[in-house]
Amino acid sequence: MRDDEVPAWWRWLGLDGLVDVHVHFLPDQVMNAVWAYFDQAEQHYGVAWPVQYRTPAAERVETLRQLGVRRFSALVYPHKPDMAAWLNSWARDFAARTLGCVASGTFYPEAGAAAYVKEALELGTRIFKVHVQVGDYDPRDAELDAVWGQLAEAGVPVVVHCGSGPIPGRHTGPGPMGEVLAKHPRLTAVIAHLGMPEYAEHLTLAETYPNVHLDTTMALTPFTESLAPYPRELRPRMAALQDKVVLGSDFPNIPYEYAVQLEALERLDLGDDWLRAVCWENGLRLLDG
Repeated sequence: MRDDEVPAWWRWLGLDGLVDVHVHFLPDQVMNAVWAYFDQAEQHYGVAWPVQYRTPAAERVETLRQLGVRRFSALVYPHKPDMAAWLNSWARDFAARTLGCVASGTFYPEAGAAAYVKEALELGTRIFKVHVQVGDYDPRDAELDAVWGQLAEAGVPVVVHCGSGPIPGRHTGPGPMGEVLAKHPRLTAVIAHLGMPEYAEHLTLAETYPNVHLDTTMALTPFTESLAPYPRELRPRMAALQDKVVLGSDFPNIPYEYAVQLEALERLDLGDDWLRAVCWENGLRLLDG
């Protein structure tokens, strides 16, 4: 499938479009730094990672519109202190002027985190993102306990990159986030990338906690299968979690066309109802509340 065939694909499923919970828009200087990092991917990951959609922000928004992505996030995330509150303000402004974009937010283990997350919630932030590997922090940090509690109480989803792919961090893997969930069992956590490469362990978290979801970001694509293949024996468990798996893409920072992610989901052969739930229904429920 090519990108220009994507609208025909979702129409064939009887959908009104796609909902993508894992899309990144960042201030230009931050996005340029992210792209510079991917330019050195062979050094970092041992494999080239050519960013497919390295275009101005307005052009990226138009690309999503042409693909039929009706609702999407603009996930931001900090890699150091004193960055999250500024990113939250930028993300709210971006969402306010961008049709289909929901207001996104983030946080970091620092004094004031609970206060700026509270403010973000009051101002309409609908989804948060944390990146345990990039931020290099423990999600169990005491500075975050009140934050997790607020999000659990509000029922607002938080996309958590806690798996050890593409490279492990000091606090990645299912253990630390599992302890957060044990303490805040009502938290609406969305485990990014199906938790790769610890797929089975993160499936267990989704099976155990009522509000834990998994997003499909980059998982199952030929690119990722060459690095961290998804075990075939886990497919029945994925099918059983039909209402807890949501479409994510990592647009624009993917090294292939957007259509490749959809093709990978179709190849699972879990049925049209599963695809409809993953590509539209579940994401819409999370983002629109």
